[in-house]
Amino acid sequence: MVLARPLKRKPIEIAQALKDQLSLADAGVDRIEIAGPGFMNFRLDPAAVAAGVREIISATNAYGTNQTGGGKPVVVEFVSANPTGPLHVGHGRQAALGDAISTLLQRSGWTVSREFYYNDAGVQIENLTKSVQAHLDATGGPAQIPEGGYHGEYVGEIAKRYDQTTTVRDFAVQALRAEQDLDLKAFGVAFDTYYLESSLYTDGKVEETVNRLVTNGATYESEGALWLRATTYGDDKDRVMRKSDGTYTYFVPDVAYHVTKWQRGFTRAINVQGADHHGTITRVRAGLQALNVGIPAGYPEYVLHQLVTVVKNGEEVKISKRAGSYVTVRDLIEWVGRDAVRFFYLMRKGDSQLVFDVDLALKQSEENPVYYVQMAHARMCGIFRVGEVDREQFDGTDVDLSVLTEPEEQALIKELLEFPPLVVGAAEALEPHRITNYLTEVARLSHLWYHKHHVLGEPQPIMQARLALARAAQIVLRNALSLIGITSPERM
Repeated sequence: MVLARPLKRKPIEIAQALKDQLSLADAGVDRIEIAGPGFMNFRLDPAAVAAGVREIISATNAYGTNQTGGGKPVVVEFVSANPTGPLHVGHGRQAALGDAISTLLQRSGWTVSREFYYNDAGVQIENLTKSVQAHLDATGGPAQIPEGGYHGEYVGEIAKRYDQTTTVRDFAVQALRAEQDLDLKAFGVAFDTYYLESSLYTDGKVEETVNRLVTNGATYESEGALWLRATTYGDDKDRVMRKSDGTYTYFVPDVAYHVTKWQRGFTRAINVQGADHHGTITRVRAGLQALNVGIPAGYPEYVLHQLVTVVKNGEEVKISKRAGSYVTVRDLIEWVGRDAVRFFYLMRKGDSQLVFDVDLALKQSEENPVYYVQMAHARMCGIFRVGEVDREQFDGTDVDLSVLTEPEEQALIKELLEFPPLVVGAAEALEPHRITNYLTEVARLSHLWYHKHHVLGEPQPIMQARLALARAAQIVLRNALSLIGITSPERM
């Protein structure tokens, strides 16, 4: 139709001429149909589509991996909670996002380092120390927790365990770091590096950063405080760096910390943080630009996530007995299991609010997406178990795949072949929710095919081809689940 005016011919005539000139040989196209005023519909050759099954089986564990990252280093910072209490459900969403993003990047050829930045300095740590001290000072009555302090049972437990071998502050921080490590272990998340905010002060990194900013003329003094000329670098206003009492504002150590990432060779850095960190993005980047040390303007990259609301028995749950004022990650894991927690956290894009329905996560039906997906994998495995066929040894080499012509078979194969480009796109966009959406669709098509078409007991050519398709579906389901840290059960 676009060519009609310059060629002065009817669109349908042009379409027919193009059709006459095109060769379908080895093109994977069964036929070309001309429709309407000049549309050309290309119908794929079912045999060419089915041939993709062999590619999946041949690649097995490697199917869906790529090398777009070229081995370049990237540091992904996530969770990074203050060591002032157990990890709450918001930290859990961040852990699921950060871990999945890291795995996506690894499968895309990046050399990934997972990093946890411990905010073990500042007002919150002082409030934690005062809270533990309040329990130590209590004689018979309830502890008098100061304003801004922490009220969870864990605070009293720390006080009971305090052995006076170190300061209350250091003991409390170490105890809660150990507590958070248990939370992360229960969630199946491990880090390559733990970086302490306090080390930025003891190593002189904060002072060094401030001095360079002053030397570069990027600061000025006003009202007894030291200010960063942040507006020069895109911020909406200048920012206080050092208050009149001599203490630094919280974004200053953040700037110093990101300098260390750059110095450690991470030319790409990704931060997964809560939406409440939105205001820090511009000022951290402004500070890095003002240092003039070669760090690019968009460094670091940010993935922000919204809050998580937990619903149980139809009502919102806000309080955990152990934590005092919030639901913990371990609460969720104890209620519904690690796999369900991870899947539910990743069902929505990070910047959308998430309602975590505990009752839904416990259902063993198609209403529960993680159960639905894992059941699809188990069913594909079950075909081989019932047929007494060695799934791992079945390579489909001598199978005639051209017999996979049923609409449900063709739809499933096409979806399975979308997996490699999907991984590339999800990694580039830093959006692991694309994987959960994809898994749900593959599961739907797998269940549909499983219910409509028999595999075992069919004529040998059809049975062998359908076994190959079952194997391909099982491989893709397993590989996709592993991207988001979820197991692939063979029986359910």
